Amino acid sequence: MKRYLGKRKALKIYIGNEDTFEGRALWEALLGKARECNIAGATVVKAVAGIGAHSQLHAFNVWALSQKLPVIVEMIDTEENIERFLKEADAMIKEGLVTVSDVEVISYKHPGFGEV
Repeated sequence: MKRYLGKRKALKIYIGNEDTFEGRALWEALLGKARECNIAGATVVKAVAGIGAHSQLHAFNVWALSQKLPVIVEMIDTEENIERFLKEADAMIKEGLVTVSDVEVISYKHPGFGEV
């Protein structure tokens, strides 16, 4: 089964690790919404440093108790699924950057199933 292969869209949402939605981490809420929308897969990456919209440097500091760090939520799926997700998730993102780009999935491997 090769339903994951071929031309797809890559969605990236750049937010902060301290951003929230309805009392929980925004990245966690976005993953929940992705699951509800049957997005094929999503990954959250916590960056060690970044410069945001306000040109402030956010960087990891071993001595700081609270860290304001960039987070990237990335998803790859069909254009239709990404658009449906964005319509539902747009109101959740109060501050951040959202990008969509074309990608081609050339391989998807899953333990126990080989290449699908």
